[in-house]
Amino acid sequence: MPLRRTLLSTVAATALLSALAPAMAASPANATSAGYPSRPIRLVVPFGAGGSTDMVARLLAEKMGPILGQTVVVDNKGGAGGTIGATEIARAAADGYTIGMATVSTHGSNPAIMSKLPYDAKKDFAPITNVMSVPSVFVVHPSVPAKTMKEFIALAKANPGKYSFASPGTGSLGHANIENFMNLAGIDLLHIPYKGAGQALNDALGGQVNAMTDNLPSSLSNIQAGKLRPLAVLAFKRAEALPNVPTYTELGFPQMGDGGWFGLVAPAGTPRAIIDKLNAAAHKAMQHPAYLAKQKDISGEGMANSPEQFAKQIDTAIARYTAVAQRAHIKVD
Repeated sequence: MPLRRTLLSTVAATALLSALAPAMAASPANATSAGYPSRPIRLVVPFGAGGSTDMVARLLAEKMGPILGQTVVVDNKGGAGGTIGATEIARAAADGYTIGMATVSTHGSNPAIMSKLPYDAKKDFAPITNVMSVPSVFVVHPSVPAKTMKEFIALAKANPGKYSFASPGTGSLGHANIENFMNLAGIDLLHIPYKGAGQALNDALGGQVNAMTDNLPSSLSNIQAGKLRPLAVLAFKRAEALPNVPTYTELGFPQMGDGGWFGLVAPAGTPRAIIDKLNAAAHKAMQHPAYLAKQKDISGEGMANSPEQFAKQIDTAIARYTAVAQRAHIKVD
């Protein structure tokens, strides 16, 4: 009898484990990359269509799809400086079927400046890889009597508060970068916040405001047409499209950093096997000749790295903009 009860218990336990096995295999904690992906992947872009982040995301999605064997669908969820889309990424199922774009705004300046951010940039995401850095450029309207940054600084020092700059909104990356520059250069510019980069750029083009910082791809055509004058680029090195425009570091302001970047993240808890598969697919996509050609067109630089290296870049960005926010007393509730 004891032997019979033992055998029955063993059979029952085996049956129970067999029944539970599919559910265990399906749970994110036990997932592997073996059958992944088996359906399309959604790539959330926390900004509207047509901007620099969207441009990079669509380029990446187009090349990653064939590598993964599934379509990567770009889903724009813009608004609130990127917080709406970033929050949607953070709250998605951690199964690899919703990933998203992370930027210096969503994972740098926003965590430093927004006191009621609905996500934690460090804890709510699993970094996959950085993808590309794109320079931003400080531009002035041609009516401003300064041909170089040195001349502009002298002009601003002689006329405190006279010259204005546009930003996509209080606490935005464009605002934070110029606040940082004002502090480093010892100048005082009048901040004019807008409800988005498009409106800010339009008024900079119209001369209603004197200056602004913008992603280079968004403003390059206007610079080439002579509608805006570039004085400095925020990047690792001079932009190929603007070889005569110095970086902030060359101008003596290395504390400005190295510019913006775009990377891939997944919700926290996404299995490492899936993260690694996405990392490998992204890195392979970034070597495609068409991808490299487009990257060159927008003056981008490849930033392929490991999840751990990307996590460190996020930490660095948050630390830099936290210091800027404290010095400039920028806080958005």
